[in-house]
Amino acid sequence: MKKWIKRTLIGLLGAGVLFGGLAACSHRTHQGNWQMTEADAAKLRERIVEKAGKELSLDDAQKAKLGALADAIKAQRTSLVASHADPRTELQALMAGPQFDRGKAQLLVDGVTGAVRDKAPAVVAAMGDFYDSLKPEQQQKLRDFMARSHGHHGWRG
Repeated sequence: MKKWIKRTLIGLLGAGVLFGGLAACSHRTHQGNWQMTEADAAKLRERIVEKAGKELSLDDAQKAKLGALADAIKAQRTSLVASHADPRTELQALMAGPQFDRGKAQLLVDGVTGAVRDKAPAVVAAMGDFYDSLKPEQQQKLRDFMARSHGHHGWRG
């Protein structure tokens, strides 16, 4: 692949990660900003692990690996959110002047990609451990779920 194509793709990916992360972090409900408490997050995690456990017929060891994956993803998300105090304001600041502030934008991209890069090995390892612990029929069920729920959230079926 030519060097300029590689750089362009990396730049587009970085911009996508930045703006996707900023958009996700600035999500609001109809009632305004809503922050999930640790207790709410723990309940949600348990509900997801239980529902996935039932759908995939997971044993206790597999549920533990799924829980470890959920924890790794939560740590990565926490790291991403912590890197941006107020994403909406940060994005608006990039466009506040007559020109787009490319320097600040690059710093934001570097912060997001750094947070992803730092936590990615733990997420990849946890996902690998969970997936590898599944029996072939469970793996197929997971692949089928992912294929049919493309663009949807949650277990449907």
